[in-house]
Amino acid sequence: MSDLRNALEIETQSVTGVRLPSALRTGGIILGGTLLAALCAHIVLPLYFTPVPLSLQPLPVLLLGLLLSPRLAGATMAIYLAEGAIGLPVFAPGTAAFGGIAHLFGPTGGYLLAYPAAALLISYLWRRTRRGFVPALLAAAAGDLLIFTCGALWLAVWTHASAPANLVMGVIPFLPGDALKIAAAAGMAVGLVHWRRRTS
Repeated sequence: MSDLRNALEIETQSVTGVRLPSALRTGGIILGGTLLAALCAHIVLPLYFTPVPLSLQPLPVLLLGLLLSPRLAGATMAIYLAEGAIGLPVFAPGTAAFGGIAHLFGPTGGYLLAYPAAALLISYLWRRTRRGFVPALLAAAAGDLLIFTCGALWLAVWTHASAPANLVMGVIPFLPGDALKIAAAAGMAVGLVHWRRRTS
């Protein structure tokens, strides 16, 4: 436990660039991360042919995975899910039947439940590179692929649709937008790394 606290203290100091009590820094980063995820989740465009809407919700998962340590990135997204499960309005707007923890068992539950693992995976992969733009793209793409895989599998169970229909409902319409999100997250993360190097 002390090793985990020390790791979080080092990581949060590197993210914020200021010396504050470790619990305060960690809490601030987690709160900021979950707030960003909630804001992006409400930028949404419903699609008539699928229960899965277009939204910016995956963007903070990709970005936080690139900016934070694996532990902190995964913990932030797990707390985000916990906030939604207790009824806070942090998930993308949906039908009234899927509020609170029921939202995690609705048609988009597979995507949501993959967020902590995806953020952890992205962070793990990128921190083993030189942190350039292409490695950031690849790491974010791997995390996004994990989200799509879990989301599509859960959607197939939920809708009992055929494999082609499931791809149309849960994967194909979202690929162009997610490519842009991957590029945006990679660009922001690499830009921040370069800015830190110039100012350190």
